Amino acid sequence: MKKIFLFTMMMVLVLAGCQQTIEKEQKKEPIDYVNNRIGNISILLVPTFPVTHLPNSMLRMIPAHTEFVTDRMQGLPLNVPSHRQGDLLYLMPYCGEVSELTPNLNYRYDHEVSTPYHYSVYLDDHGILTRFAPAARSAIFTLTFEKEGPRYVMLRTAGNGELIAEESTMQGYEIYHGIKHYFYLEFEQEPTVTGGKDTEDRKAIYAGFDEKTNEVRIRYGISYISREQARKNMENELSGYDIDALAKAARAKWNETLGKIEVEGATEDQKTVFYTSLYRAHERMINISEDGKYYNGFDGRVHDDEGVSFWTDDWIWDNYLALHPLQIILNPRAEEEKLASYIRMYEHSDEKWMPTFPCVFGDAHCMNGNHAAVMFADALSKGIQFDVEKAFEGMKNTVLNETMIPWRRAPKTELDDFYHEHGWFPGLHPDEKESLSIVSDFEQRNSVAVTQAASYDDWCIAQMAKYLQREDDYHFFLNRAFNYRNLFNKKTGFFHPKDKNGAFIEPFDYIFSGGIGARAYYAENNAWTYIWNVRHNIPDLIDLFGGNQPFIQKLDQLFVEDLKLSKWKYYAIHPDATGNVGQYVMGNEPSFHIPYLYNYAGQPWKTQKRIRMLLESWFRNDLMGIPGDEDGGGMTAFVVFSQLGFYPVTPGIPVYTIGSPLFTKSTIKLDNGNQFVVEAKNASWSNKYIQSATLNGEALNRTWFTHDDLVNGGTLVLEMGDRPNKKWGIESPPPSAIDMQGI
Repeated sequence: MKKIFLFTMMMVLVLAGCQQTIEKEQKKEPIDYVNNRIGNISILLVPTFPVTHLPNSMLRMIPAHTEFVTDRMQGLPLNVPSHRQGDLLYLMPYCGEVSELTPNLNYRYDHEVSTPYHYSVYLDDHGILTRFAPAARSAIFTLTFEKEGPRYVMLRTAGNGELIAEESTMQGYEIYHGIKHYFYLEFEQEPTVTGGKDTEDRKAIYAGFDEKTNEVRIRYGISYISREQARKNMENELSGYDIDALAKAARAKWNETLGKIEVEGATEDQKTVFYTSLYRAHERMINISEDGKYYNGFDGRVHDDEGVSFWTDDWIWDNYLALHPLQIILNPRAEEEKLASYIRMYEHSDEKWMPTFPCVFGDAHCMNGNHAAVMFADALSKGIQFDVEKAFEGMKNTVLNETMIPWRRAPKTELDDFYHEHGWFPGLHPDEKESLSIVSDFEQRNSVAVTQAASYDDWCIAQMAKYLQREDDYHFFLNRAFNYRNLFNKKTGFFHPKDKNGAFIEPFDYIFSGGIGARAYYAENNAWTYIWNVRHNIPDLIDLFGGNQPFIQKLDQLFVEDLKLSKWKYYAIHPDATGNVGQYVMGNEPSFHIPYLYNYAGQPWKTQKRIRMLLESWFRNDLMGIPGDEDGGGMTAFVVFSQLGFYPVTPGIPVYTIGSPLFTKSTIKLDNGNQFVVEAKNASWSNKYIQSATLNGEALNRTWFTHDDLVNGGTLVLEMGDRPNKKWGIESPPPSAIDMQGI
């Protein structure tokens, strides 16, 4: 009997151990939830890209093909210097006669497997399995040749450059947007032959290997400083050619980064969407300091970074709304370096202007407004350290002396003088000819969008002036922050373009007037989106409508207003306005905050309902699971916030407004050692409505909390149910620009 008992106990322990082993094997790490195929087929414009890289690293690799549905590839770039700004230095494996080798190869491929930390693809016609793993400024390729025949590796530029192949190395540079992108590459095996294959428009070099060589291993480094620095970057980061060890280290780095937020509950697909979105929120900006030095594209010189890394590659029009606020929470010290980098760009530019779309080569200068002002004001409100004096001087000089004309980096014009005097950017009547050649025929004036953007930017500059106790500057910019009022048409409830005489442009169609993307008056969207583009003074916007009820009526109508045309005709006019729910546009950045506006007008349950519907409809774990241009983290940062259950409606005000969490529990691990926890008890597909809330054990009957509440650590508990509690959260709307109230 005793033996039977002991045997039984042993079996129980063995089975328990097996169960624990199985559970351990089945437990996913954050990186296992990343599916970088989400959105690889675009709804209409640009797809997401399957980027393999370290978080915010200088080196990024994206295979040179378009959408997922193709099976053709031009090669494997050594780097992608800027998101959607082109790639360079294609690595091109080849199996065949050298006489057939050409820089214009177009591969068929199969078995492509892409993760953030490792990439592999099979090149059909050549029988070559290609693998890649990244470090921050260097990487490793391995090429496994499965067919018989001569083995070659070609490297080619897309244009001008200098390429040298000698012994077991390739080195040189490619000219990228006028700057030199250097590289240094080593083969583990000694090539049997090297040579060149230049064409009229491309440089190309190659190395050949013995036909008995089944695997070619390659490591390389990149630099914006010199070839020698590229070699140093490689040697600093790579001790050899072990691609598995490098992929393992990259995986660990991603787990560390993504592990700053832990989520529980919800579905596996929702977790995949969440961690994939968080991964995409770490593509930009990039740290391009190299051994304490950096190349600055604004003056074309190499500088000492003085212990503060230099960052670039930012599209501020896309990223100031959600990506920068998210990074303030997750990586505050890195955000300080990014702000310092903007100031360096301003100081090193000839004009002393803040950039709008900083890239490694300088300012790409796209879209409208100069929302670096918002980035600075938001950081200031949340305790992020930077040189406020220099930032203020840079912003003041920029908005008063650079033109506001969209997509143009140039001195101010007569249109800007008109704005500074009258307080609105003048629009043209449909039959009126453009008088300024600097205005783009395609992008046009964006007259309403420019006025609204400048109003918000000026409020943000006023906050810096207030901090610096510059009373005259504070009141000057604060008064200009009301300029959006000049274009509000009380009869229609829209922001309506005015001509230079102050008359509303008539006749006017709020859906279609303004041409492609309504660019004559708005930007990428029509008037329905720009009704709500007064983030810094939402109470005043509500007052312009005459109070909460008419504001809510207009907001309700937004989500049901008809397109008025068949979809194919509509999108020919508004190609950026994808992800429609009525006239609401989920696929474009100016719309992100709109569903949260119900919180400001006394009906927060509608925010809860709408946010859940939008997340479910437009952000999915599939190839078309992104509703518009993702812009390197601009859109997916919105997803991270909204799935967690809160959102920064007004960057510049240290407040988050509450939506409807997907997860039953989310834990944000902060750099200061604290944790902020959101518990959504009973949250599910149907239980999306908040019944009651507590913050750190105290009853919370409002739809917002502060940045201090978050960074000081604590717990927000939301009791969820399947029917709205229309009394919860209506006592105190989220704060807006307090200094503008009553003026």
